[in-house]
Amino acid sequence: MNRLRVILAALVVAALGAYFAFDLGQYLTLSYIQSQLASLQAFRDANFALTALVYFSVYVIATGISIPGAILLTLLGGAIFGLGWGLLLVSFASSIGATGAFLASRLLLRDWVQRRFAAYLAPINQGMEKDGAFYLFSLRMVPIVPFFVVNLLMGLTTLSVPTYYLTSQIGMLVSTAVYVNAGSELAQITSLSGLVSPSVLLSFAALGIVPLIAKWLIAVLQRRKSLGKFAKPKRFDANVVVVGGGSAGLVTSLIVAGAKAKVVLVEKHKMGGDCLYTGCVPSKSLIRSGRIMSYIRRATEYGITDATGSVDFTKVMQRVRGVIETIEPHDSPERYTGLGVDCVSGEARIKSPYEVEVDGKTITTEAIVIASGARPFVPPVPGLEALDYLTSDSVWSLTELPKRLLVIGGGPIGCELTQAFANLGSSVTQVDMAPRIMPREDPEVSAAVSARFTEQGIRLLTDHKLMKFETIDGEHIMEAEHEGQVVRVAFDKVLLAIGRRANVEGFGLEELGVALTPQGTVEVNAQLQTNFPNIFACGDVAGPYQFTHMASYQAFFAAINAVAGGLWRLKTNYAVVPWATFTDPEVARVGLSEEEAKQRGIAYEVTRYDMGHHDRSLADGEAHGFIKVLTVPGKDKMLGVTIVGYHAGEQIAEFVFAMTHGMGLKSIAAVTHIYPTLGEGNKFAANVWRSARLPTHLLPWMARFFAWRRG
Repeated sequence: MNRLRVILAALVVAALGAYFAFDLGQYLTLSYIQSQLASLQAFRDANFALTALVYFSVYVIATGISIPGAILLTLLGGAIFGLGWGLLLVSFASSIGATGAFLASRLLLRDWVQRRFAAYLAPINQGMEKDGAFYLFSLRMVPIVPFFVVNLLMGLTTLSVPTYYLTSQIGMLVSTAVYVNAGSELAQITSLSGLVSPSVLLSFAALGIVPLIAKWLIAVLQRRKSLGKFAKPKRFDANVVVVGGGSAGLVTSLIVAGAKAKVVLVEKHKMGGDCLYTGCVPSKSLIRSGRIMSYIRRATEYGITDATGSVDFTKVMQRVRGVIETIEPHDSPERYTGLGVDCVSGEARIKSPYEVEVDGKTITTEAIVIASGARPFVPPVPGLEALDYLTSDSVWSLTELPKRLLVIGGGPIGCELTQAFANLGSSVTQVDMAPRIMPREDPEVSAAVSARFTEQGIRLLTDHKLMKFETIDGEHIMEAEHEGQVVRVAFDKVLLAIGRRANVEGFGLEELGVALTPQGTVEVNAQLQTNFPNIFACGDVAGPYQFTHMASYQAFFAAINAVAGGLWRLKTNYAVVPWATFTDPEVARVGLSEEEAKQRGIAYEVTRYDMGHHDRSLADGEAHGFIKVLTVPGKDKMLGVTIVGYHAGEQIAEFVFAMTHGMGLKSIAAVTHIYPTLGEGNKFAANVWRSARLPTHLLPWMARFFAWRRG
């Protein structure tokens, strides 16, 4: 392939070199063609087939190597062959030549461009895969954009070759016919400007609207096709019905109600969802109790002797429930009813795009938002069903601290709960089939957390594949395979933390035909629409990020798009997505990790600041971790930031803000940070970037200058 690229590049360079070296452009001028027209027509009369072959070949070659002059060649075709034969020859020659230029651009440049600008091209590639033919057709219909530019740029995209050729063949037909027909009067044409006058360009621009109208018509037809078989009510009980009262559903309902539209929120259990009752709130409350116990064990580091403490697990869980009860009123039906949301308790079933049934009562609605959340994934491992296993949902029912806890899963949930229970006194073994815990983060991040876990006495079994569970003489045993060997682990309780599956069953999605992704989430577009234009989805059920803050983010777009009724659409943008894992040390990230940048072929530079040198971290006895920033080579624009350390989840907020608003490291370096705070570390990281780019070659000259000033 590399050899082919070299050969092709050499041929293109040679052809272009010959074009300019021998001044071949002189033969592609209006005056020259007009002077030779009579001779060419006479040659055509004597040798029609040969004339057609030579003309066709020249047109293909000129277009294929992107030599200017396509308009003149098209006019010449009309002058020599007339409208019929001229249109036939030019239509195929231009399309074949354009495809040649397209393929040359793809072979020579696409891989490099896609690697170099992968982050920027990802949404373009998605758009081309879905609507590439429409975009190309629009460009072909409007010759304001030079066709050779279209050929070269399209070659850099993922558009397929057959689609490119067929669309070009059809899209260029109208403009080709106009120019070929004009060529029949070539002898009378005094300037090409008359052919591309404002009125002509305006006409072509009007033609360019055709594919946009076609796209709109197709969307209307698709809408009618998906909704046509359902009877649309003459009146609606609500503007929007939201299914699910978790983070996504609550925010959606609040926004719709804030717009003074009628919204009905249906929740079968408790409003607040997983985050309040089984996720963020209880887990962080448990982590806090465990962290306090870890500090008691570390008391001598701070000069405190005889510090002791014991864990009363019952009271720990009482505190967890107390925190939930404190926050619960914020998400209560009473509060949301007061804010204008019609809260309905019961099992929802979507009967049609216009109807939601709740315990036998049908609610008609203009739009539906699915916010049904997700649940823990339970793997099909032999013997597991016979155990009273725990998940991130059911672990909060524990009344006694497990003496020996087995945690299955090395992701964020598994790591957080592993360390929390270890801090509280459980003997914890963590198992994962991946080669390291926290596999979504860079290896050095996993290593930092693993080292801390090992220091705390947590047993880590990575690269272990579950085989079975069994109970022998009342003792629970897990068997796993590791490097061809069987590993057996005894435990009292097992906690499954392998991931979460979207809740898409049991409320009508299957019967209605709502499309799902291969990952089992509801398939949505950038506007969070499903394959039914008035049904939207957001939060964990839609993905791709199962975080509470992302559920709230998506909810805004789902609410606006649902209540707008098609008048306009807002698109989601996942360019800046932050998250944190609340282990000790904490891990926080926004944007790309270094591993992701490598996998996507994105060029980057790394700036690193060691928090072990940071004053506040030293004062707090937490001088560990680092800040790692990925930037565009030669620029301060951030591609991603990873922080490992004490309160990393709080510290990363400044980077999230900066990336969201297009600010770089120079902006962070210019901000005055309070001393001594953890946030000051962000400024130091930015200063590391600046220091690495100082003009050090000028420093000796500066030293001489100041020495001269001193006399």
